[in-house]
Amino acid sequence: MVEEKVMVVGMDETHHSQYAFQWIIQHFFSNPDSSRAMKLVLIHAKPSPKSAFSLFGTGASDVMPHVDPELKKVAERVIEKAKEICKTNKIENVQFEVMEGKASRVLCDAVERYKADILVVGSHGHGIMKRALLGSVTDYCSHHAQCCVMIVKDPHSHHC
Repeated sequence: MVEEKVMVVGMDETHHSQYAFQWIIQHFFSNPDSSRAMKLVLIHAKPSPKSAFSLFGTGASDVMPHVDPELKKVAERVIEKAKEICKTNKIENVQFEVMEGKASRVLCDAVERYKADILVVGSHGHGIMKRALLGSVTDYCSHHAQCCVMIVKDPHSHHC
């Protein structure tokens, strides 16, 4: 019996993430035989309300009651859209998961938990200054994930 391969894909609401997801479907799951040979695990990292809280500064107490419900709505939209895409493309060997935390750590934890063979993330294509200030999920994962990491960049997207 051949051991099933596992592909973990980081999903969020951005164009970059959606492009990466469509790209892997086209290149890895368009053939019914190849799609049965690999399990697809789609992970959405929902920021904790506390981390989102820090973005609002002194006015945070006013918006805090609305933050977590909004983060949950975003997670639901991301997963529902991914489910629709999987259904349209007849991908059945798929699992969806929302995990709370920083995306880079959530994805690396998922790689370990699912014993993934490959992690796929979309590239936002930020310049060196934005990466230095904001950090980079792709950079972190490429150095810390215990598997191969595929970074999918939309060649038609223009970044500044």
